[in-house]
Amino acid sequence: MKRIPTGKGYITLPALLAIWSISLVVNLPGLAVSPMLGNLDRIFPHASDLEIQLLTVLPNLLIIPFVLFSGKLSESKDKVRIVVIGLAIYLLAGLLYFVADSMVALIAISCLLGCGCGLVIPLAAGLIADTFVGKYRMQQLGIKSGISNVALVLATFVVGWLNHGNWHTPFLVYLIPAVPLALMIFVRNRNPQASVKLNSAPPGAGSPPAAKAARGAAPLPGEKVRGGFILDRIAGLVGIYAFTTYAVTIISYYLPFLIQEDNLSSDITGTVTALFYLAVFLPGFCLPYIIRFFKQRTSLAATLSIAAGLLLMAVGRQHWLLYVAALMMGFGYGVFQPVIYDKATYTVTDGRKSTLALAIVLSVNYIAITVTPFIVDLFRDMFGTQSNHFPFFLNFVLTLLFGVAVVLKRNSFTFRMSDEYV
Repeated sequence: MKRIPTGKGYITLPALLAIWSISLVVNLPGLAVSPMLGNLDRIFPHASDLEIQLLTVLPNLLIIPFVLFSGKLSESKDKVRIVVIGLAIYLLAGLLYFVADSMVALIAISCLLGCGCGLVIPLAAGLIADTFVGKYRMQQLGIKSGISNVALVLATFVVGWLNHGNWHTPFLVYLIPAVPLALMIFVRNRNPQASVKLNSAPPGAGSPPAAKAARGAAPLPGEKVRGGFILDRIAGLVGIYAFTTYAVTIISYYLPFLIQEDNLSSDITGTVTALFYLAVFLPGFCLPYIIRFFKQRTSLAATLSIAAGLLLMAVGRQHWLLYVAALMMGFGYGVFQPVIYDKATYTVTDGRKSTLALAIVLSVNYIAITVTPFIVDLFRDMFGTQSNHFPFFLNFVLTLLFGVAVVLKRNSFTFRMSDEYV
């Protein structure tokens, strides 16, 4: 049977496929519900505005504490068992959707789905971080990011197609957890055959490929440590992930209104969004080559790509300009994502806390998505405008300011690329 190198040994191909398959489900919560939001008054004529808001907001909010809970559990519990339990809850929620006949039932099931997904999310990256080291881990985290985003793109088209029938049929997408659940037996039996000389040097400080396989990273002089976390590093990653997620999330919130304001065809909304997620997933599969090309300018290149996409989105009045803008925004974000995941494993002094570190960083993604419209509305009120071009101009300016920080802090842990990838 073919064996896959991990940087500290090998795993079997079925084990790798099983680990990859977990990423199929992490971006799907809320997807099947979104197409029916415009028809809720017909499906549930007595549904209140509060119930509609709870249906869309509450499940995503529940994901956040369960992501952190999963990360905490992973310190002392069997990680594969946590994944199995999370996937089982996820699948159960998917099955319950087919017997839901009220808004209250939909809200309760969606909350159950959020809890199951929250348990799974950090371990999709955590199992990779445990199994691979060095350039192999960076490559696998890129693939993980790619799989989760391409699954979202494909599932979006599938849900749109299923939405033409019975309103229950889009919930078929939530049966996907059955695939990784069935494959978990191979993960349980994986054998990395670890044989590695530990070295606690962080990325960017000349760490060898097998560094920090189990003990975690050693703080550099001047770095503060608390509870096993190197505070400056985790704070930097939380900040960069929060901002980049906020910067690109406006495409989901404001693109339909931008297209409507410019009198463009509403049919292109799905295409532009799909191109954005396509561009997010592509860098994941070739990330090492991207880093080798841009070297220590990788973070700046990704930032400028996001900024250029935002500006083009704001000023573009033709379909093809919006397509290019979506690709540029997606590319920049797609580079940042797996780099952040990899660096998160170097923010702890105890390797057992690496999944908790990933959970903390990943939870920021959902917080940023939740607060994005409130931030934009705050700036809209400050500038007294309701233009749907404004959010893109605003984030363009903020991303340029972020780019200044990237230049000034280019040698910091947060923005520097590890020497082993350059």
